[in-house]
Amino acid sequence: MSKIIFITGATSGFGEAAARKFAAEGYNCIINGRRSDRLQQLADELTSTHQVEILPLVFDVQDEQAVNKAIDSLPEKWKAIDVLFNNAGLALGRDYFDEADMGDWTRMIDTNVKGVLFVGQAVSKLMAKRGKGHIINMGSIAGQEVYEKGNVYCASKFAVDAISKGMRIDLLRHGIKVTCINPGAAETEFSLVRFKGDAGTAASIYNGIKPLSGADVADVVFYCSSLPDHVCINDLSITCLRQANTVYFNREPAKP
Repeated sequence: MSKIIFITGATSGFGEAAARKFAAEGYNCIINGRRSDRLQQLADELTSTHQVEILPLVFDVQDEQAVNKAIDSLPEKWKAIDVLFNNAGLALGRDYFDEADMGDWTRMIDTNVKGVLFVGQAVSKLMAKRGKGHIINMGSIAGQEVYEKGNVYCASKFAVDAISKGMRIDLLRHGIKVTCINPGAAETEFSLVRFKGDAGTAASIYNGIKPLSGADVADVVFYCSSLPDHVCINDLSITCLRQANTVYFNREPAKP
């Protein structure tokens, strides 16, 4: 019987890459996003390419009622979720604390923190009934070290780290694994969203480096989920070769 993964934020970036990876490995996938057209397009592609079952769920992880309604109403066979990739998240703006937009802060907290909580609790209840499961939360190296103009985005990812630790302790009695994966610079829609469509500024973040790709991170997510039942990677940080942490990069031309 095929395993089931539930992926939030599957219409782009790490979520979309993870859906492709897990479907290719034979997983049936519940994919979530806010953009119904992109979600259905991905579902159709994965179904035809990999002959797996795909269940698209359109809802915003910020909306607690929508989250609970979607998960509570899952068909019975889809409730046997083996892996949750709690991936939906974003950065908005990169401004000094005293100049930042309160709306950006609110949306980051509602998505990156509350969204992780809402989906994580709803799915963990299903896993607890089965006495097994694996929750993989999408953190960031920004949740380990604060950088200039990172303020609330960093705070939201510090929260994901703490939430992951709390989940790991509280869900231990149910045999549920909890992993927090912390990527560094990765070339997805992340920077374009952060800089509100300013493609030039978004692209400049990666000047002089080869950043991680969505597929790189998806491979790591799959690896963590494929270990023996008694093995759990609790925390894993991943950067490209030319990034040491949130601040230090080597952008010099490669030596011949």
